[in-house]
Amino acid sequence: MHTTEHHWITTPITADILRGALDLERTAHGLLPHRLPAWARAQCADGQLAMVEAQPSGVRLVFRTRATAVELDTLPTKRVYAGAPPRPDGVYDLLIDGRLTAQSTVTGGNTLAIDMATGTAESHPGPAGTVRFADLPDGVKDIEIWLPHNETTELVALRTDAPVEPVPDRGRRVWLHHGSSISHGSDAASPTAIWPALAASLGGVELINLGLGGSALLDPFTARTMRDTPADLISVKIGINLVNADLMRLRAFGPAVHGFLDTIREGHPTTPLLVVSAILCPIHEDTPGPASFDFSALSAGRLRFLATGDPAERAAGKLTLGVIREELSRIVEQRAADDPHLHYLDGRELYGEADAVELPLPDELHPDAATHRRIGERFATLAFAADGPFADHSA
Repeated sequence: MHTTEHHWITTPITADILRGALDLERTAHGLLPHRLPAWARAQCADGQLAMVEAQPSGVRLVFRTRATAVELDTLPTKRVYAGAPPRPDGVYDLLIDGRLTAQSTVTGGNTLAIDMATGTAESHPGPAGTVRFADLPDGVKDIEIWLPHNETTELVALRTDAPVEPVPDRGRRVWLHHGSSISHGSDAASPTAIWPALAASLGGVELINLGLGGSALLDPFTARTMRDTPADLISVKIGINLVNADLMRLRAFGPAVHGFLDTIREGHPTTPLLVVSAILCPIHEDTPGPASFDFSALSAGRLRFLATGDPAERAAGKLTLGVIREELSRIVEQRAADDPHLHYLDGRELYGEADAVELPLPDELHPDAATHRRIGERFATLAFAADGPFADHSA
């Protein structure tokens, strides 16, 4: 599987050279990084959650070496949607001393064929592949390989032409973030181009990304996971999945938010905690869910979403993004009276009406690559500024 022009050293892939994962599962092929621990995964039988938490958004190999060539064998699982255009292969980003230096992909792998009309999925096995980065500069350097944010990736083997050692703690603060598919990185160009990764780079912090596509649903096991995960900064982005899943009514929403925040505070009583509402999403601003695929667009080869609720149903407690923003603002204001480290950010400050005119959401729900960059830059400006909720007061 690998070339022979180098004297290769195989280094076991262990937790000390892997960041952003909360659990490592031993498989028949190697290691599968998870972003939720096993006990949390056992509490939910939802196939969507199982798929997205195993996609390594924000997960990266980090090591120090003099190597000029690196090979990583992986077994990806790629998604194919019936009737939709083929998805591009997941991208691996190589950073040297913090700078994006190269990108590559892995061919082959397993295939998960999904039929959105019937809600069924079939798995088809495939071979592992190799991502190779060569002609790297000589000398000691810190290497990061960010795994594809939207492609399940089993790690099979790591080879280099010089020894590898873990990177010492650089003293950076750890930012733990939870959100929806937008935080997960849907439609971003590469794993370091998802908005949380961009914001983390600009803010000089280490990211643990619990952006879970379709699954930012105030699940208690997610709150307990965040409670138990060491972090210096925490943010929770709440709104869009609750609306497009039509998961709960206003009566349940408020107590669920309180309970989610209460649980996080059990483990992080004074950690800066930022509650972020949804970015602007015109189809759900005033129209409840559930969201549905536009199958007429799908037949034309385009992925598009529709809001299928009735705005009049707001009177019966159905949630819209407008309703959620109002309630989140009220809850944070109420709690902040006794919790000075709790803050609120209206997501429309990250992407609002003027942005939607300039950079409309291509499928009516998810931002494109340019919009991810805009959101990441704005979040960094608002959150990490000297007067922001994530300001570094240790300097």
